[in-house]
Amino acid sequence: MKRRDLFKLAAAAAVLASSTALVSGHAVAQEKKWKIGFSQATTIEPWRAQFNKDIIAEAAKHPEVDLIITDGEDKTEKQVADVENLIRQEVDALLISPKESAGLTGVVLQAIDAKIPVFVLDRNVDTDKYTQFVGGDNKLIGRAAGEYAVELLGGKGKAKGNVVEIWGGMGTQPAHDRHDGFHEFTDKEPGIKNLLDQQSGDWKQDQAYNIMATALRNNEKIDLVYGHNDPMAYGAYLAAKDVGREKEMKFIGIDALPAEGVTWVKNGELTATFLYATPGAEGLRQAIKFLNGEKVEKTITLPTEKVTAENAAQILKDKGM
Repeated sequence: MKRRDLFKLAAAAAVLASSTALVSGHAVAQEKKWKIGFSQATTIEPWRAQFNKDIIAEAAKHPEVDLIITDGEDKTEKQVADVENLIRQEVDALLISPKESAGLTGVVLQAIDAKIPVFVLDRNVDTDKYTQFVGGDNKLIGRAAGEYAVELLGGKGKAKGNVVEIWGGMGTQPAHDRHDGFHEFTDKEPGIKNLLDQQSGDWKQDQAYNIMATALRNNEKIDLVYGHNDPMAYGAYLAAKDVGREKEMKFIGIDALPAEGVTWVKNGELTATFLYATPGAEGLRQAIKFLNGEKVEKTITLPTEKVTAENAAQILKDKGM
């Protein structure tokens, strides 16, 4: 073989090697996944279970995402350990829905110090250094519930009645916001009397049942019950039903899951519920958007909706239920 032909062969081989390298590099890029960690506070509450279903369904639409989900088991110390583990795994982004604001702030700051973008979902933390917050406006939902409560009790300027309020977790900002928003309306009505002082059902139906059972024993007249979520409002309803008093009062909750709050409203067990959409799907979409170099807003507020007997059946029909 001539020397000139050898040079041609070597050049062709170099081009082929270069092309192969480019193809391999493209293949690696295609296979690369974003490792995204999601720290959930608990999975024992139905709203939290739906939250997980929503984020898993969204992740299925994104083959480039490797989603790691942890369960805090309703314990702050367990959730802190979960987040510390996700930090050690060097996730590309952290999504967290804290059990309580103060208890999770420190570990969120650890993640931020590790240069991990943090997306706070549903419940806030005591810092604004996170990348984004995604969730409903709990104060706005509380206001909607308070305005409707005034309407049920006789209307603005004329409302009268005894109200039982059952709080969610006292260490969570949503509970305080749902309380504050509600009282922006009810506190303007001198005829409305609050029977309990910060009784926490910790978002759970059985605890709300016990609180309501005590309230029923201690008060001959209760006109309206406001639960910070639907399971607690329903627990209060069951307590009243067990002593034959459920028809004496109205029951208002928050969440509007189809199989729970909306169904209970349709059945006439709750008077109304207010939609508090889970932020799982939107939170994941926002994290992917950020990781792809796009700008994201500091806060994404999810919309709400009042569900009463007038629209509950249609909502269930639209969902095929």
